[in-house]
Amino acid sequence: MATLRIQHWTSMGADARHQLMHRGLDDIFDPALRRSIGDLIDDVRDRGDDAVCDALGRFDRIDIAPDQLRISDDEFDAANVGAELDAAIDDAISHLRVFNEQQLVHTRSWSHETEPGLVVGEKITAITSAGLFTPSGKASYPSVTYQLAVPAIVAGVPDIAVVVPPVPGGSGEVDPAVLVVCRKLGLREVFRVNGPAGIAALGFGTDRIPKVRKIVGPGSPAVTIAQVEMQRHGVSTMMLLGPTESLVIADDSADPMRLTADLLVEAEHGTDTSVVLVTTSGDLAAAVDAELERQLADLPDVRAEAARAALGPNGGCVIVDDLDTACAIANDYAPEHLQVAVADDKVEGVVDALEHAGEILIGQHTPFSAANFVIGCPASLPTSGFAQVSSGITAQAFMKRTAIAKADERALTRMGPSVTALADHEGFPAHSAAIRRRTGA
Repeated sequence: MATLRIQHWTSMGADARHQLMHRGLDDIFDPALRRSIGDLIDDVRDRGDDAVCDALGRFDRIDIAPDQLRISDDEFDAANVGAELDAAIDDAISHLRVFNEQQLVHTRSWSHETEPGLVVGEKITAITSAGLFTPSGKASYPSVTYQLAVPAIVAGVPDIAVVVPPVPGGSGEVDPAVLVVCRKLGLREVFRVNGPAGIAALGFGTDRIPKVRKIVGPGSPAVTIAQVEMQRHGVSTMMLLGPTESLVIADDSADPMRLTADLLVEAEHGTDTSVVLVTTSGDLAAAVDAELERQLADLPDVRAEAARAALGPNGGCVIVDDLDTACAIANDYAPEHLQVAVADDKVEGVVDALEHAGEILIGQHTPFSAANFVIGCPASLPTSGFAQVSSGITAQAFMKRTAIAKADERALTRMGPSVTALADHEGFPAHSAAIRRRTGA
């Protein structure tokens, strides 16, 4: 039986096209789950650390006291990983620092004289505090920790807290690789907390968990809902970071083996993942479907099951007549991860036509896995179509812009009639008076 769901764009009806684009949103915003998370948030607001600990016991079957929420110095000191992983973490952090530092080179405060005597501009500064959520459960994610933390550090955020659920089945231990990342980056405010409860704790602040102004981090629908709900309480969050998804645009020049391997990168994450191949070649689609069976056999059952869902009912292959149509579909889909695997003479035109994606990886030497771990581009990216309106987590996500203006007397005199005309029309006499009392107009 075929693994890859293959559809032809020209024969797909409106419902089929909508289903392809809509992926995952119903699960994220399930009313019953929203009510449950809302109740949990209210409990954390009312009872603080006790509610956080109760959530750990209820959802993670881990019983700890409030004074055990913060990772101790002894745990940090004892955290260890093998030499190969330690070097890989250093490699990844180095690339991330370069990417985000270069971004800041192009993110400067500025000023400009718009008319004689009137200077306007912006002052760009870091936010005061950030909370970073690292998921746990399906896998270990030290990469998420450095993907979130390095941009915040480069941006200059003074107060950073990290929450991470304990390792499943343990007695409260946190993945040592996550602690190694935090130790390398100088982060010591790290807490073992259930995901949604941790989001709430960061937003409200508790006796032991500091209150922050912005919370970021990918996670389950429950974690995503918690972040959305905390916006009602004045906390800034990112929309949306999960479940993961990818899209590849390919033509008949693509190597089926590499293409299949790259499709499986995001597909193995979970049964809620969506992975889409958009191709101009029916022969390539058939070759990928055959290759999938060979490569799926090399995966553990749980990963293979996730991949079959991602490439079957959740996504699959869409065959199109031309690359222009492929780009239009990609822009409508607005994927978290996008790879372009087309002939060299077609690359520039395809990339120029792509407007909505969390990231664009060019060529079959730039696999999703390299971008997820080491390249240095952001890997915590908007999902569910939000790449049409938002970006991945970089240093800019932890910065804000403050407008600055300075007018002298001649500039204010020149603008005065325009200000008073608008103020009088809108019915704000004090606005007008502030001009007339100065200029006599």
